[in-house]
Amino acid sequence: MKRMLFMLCVAAALAGPAAAVSGAQSQRTIVQVAASDQRFSTLVSLVKKAGLANTLSTGSYTVFAPTNKAFARVPKATLDALAKDPAQLKAVLTYHVANGRLTAAKVVRRTRITTANGAAIRVRVRDGRVFLNGSTRVTKTDIAASNGVIHVIDRVLLPPSG
Repeated sequence: MKRMLFMLCVAAALAGPAAAVSGAQSQRTIVQVAASDQRFSTLVSLVKKAGLANTLSTGSYTVFAPTNKAFARVPKATLDALAKDPAQLKAVLTYHVANGRLTAAKVVRRTRITTANGAAIRVRVRDGRVFLNGSTRVTKTDIAASNGVIHVIDRVLLPPSG
């Protein structure tokens, strides 16, 4: 198990330039880093609509950030309904946020991560890849910001209903 964790940490460190911490990124907040990357334009737009931009610019957070492609997989009617329901939109978006700075090395050591909306995300490592809630894959890790870290995911996470 320790060997596998070590290998995952090494793989994350070698994941490429996008995963590397640059001086410019580390001086910008999570929202500023996401806004500067076109892959997150849908996420940033929804964060602003939900009134979360200021919150995510202060404090310390980990964001599991769906790309525009991930949002494209969500039916348009669902996205439109979320955009019209600020409380539900906020619940979905805060399900992508955890308090504190959880680097990839910390994420792979957990089986569950409690999110800012109170519900937990399940974490599982399979074949050297990290999955959230079974099918959402973490595709890039450790994008640094001054107040936290961003991990890129390939699907939008939906909080459990109930």
